[in-house]
Amino acid sequence: MFQLFGLLMVVVLIAGALVFTGSPALFSALPFELALIGGAGLGTLVIGNSPRVAGDALAGIAKAMRGAKWTRADYADLLSGLNDLLRRARRGGMLAIEADIESPETSDLFTSRPRLLADSTATAMITDSLRLHALNPGGKSPVGAHLDDAVASAAQTRHRAVGALNSLADALPALGIVAAVLGIIKTMSLIDQSPDVLGPMIATALLGTFLGVFLAYGLVGPLAARFGQVVDEEILYLETIRTVITAWHEGVAPSTAVELARAGLPVHLRPAVEDVDPPSSNVAAFPAARPGRVA
Repeated sequence: MFQLFGLLMVVVLIAGALVFTGSPALFSALPFELALIGGAGLGTLVIGNSPRVAGDALAGIAKAMRGAKWTRADYADLLSGLNDLLRRARRGGMLAIEADIESPETSDLFTSRPRLLADSTATAMITDSLRLHALNPGGKSPVGAHLDDAVASAAQTRHRAVGALNSLADALPALGIVAAVLGIIKTMSLIDQSPDVLGPMIATALLGTFLGVFLAYGLVGPLAARFGQVVDEEILYLETIRTVITAWHEGVAPSTAVELARAGLPVHLRPAVEDVDPPSSNVAAFPAARPGRVA
């Protein structure tokens, strides 16, 4: 909503300025110039990227408006689920969670957290790393390296789309100049006409430059910057998984590993301690107090 407000502000201000300073000829040429520059911009996006990256870049415009998908409640679900999963493994061994990591789509722990289960990257990070740990629980296992590679690969893939959107923003001013040159060529072919004819044609030609610069620095560029921020915020979810499982794999208690990850989250995303580690779950961890002797 915040980004939508900014978008409306930019469009209204620039459109208002165009209305007050423009002419009827400009508004008649506006749809053509927009189609020309916008179509050429989409063409450069398609030329320079794979279909998947180009699609992700276009989808990034909507994602920039919505913001990151992970909320504080999602982090509470993630950390509480990891806490439960790793405690089961600590009490009953890896056989106790074999069904969870081999078939997460039928696991109560995952199906009760549908947003986690719907993210294939996050789910695969959990199941694959625990499967690696199970293969060699008593010795060295490449769990940490696997998690590092998974986070880095996800970040690299998603930032390709951000880079594609930035490249589109960089191309738009030049495409606006191309549109302006085409307008000047048309104007020069009618150079013998009166100023009343040439004036609107020159103004229409300059409209291409105006639109290219405006689209680049007023819309696509800021949206690409915000898209990059959203990608970084969503990668934090994967980094949280890495922190918990890596610490547990190195011998840290599940509740401590979860608290380590929870404490590292930004305040606006950090769930309360009781949301990820309810007090009732710690009762069994402490021996019952012996009744005192009466003197």
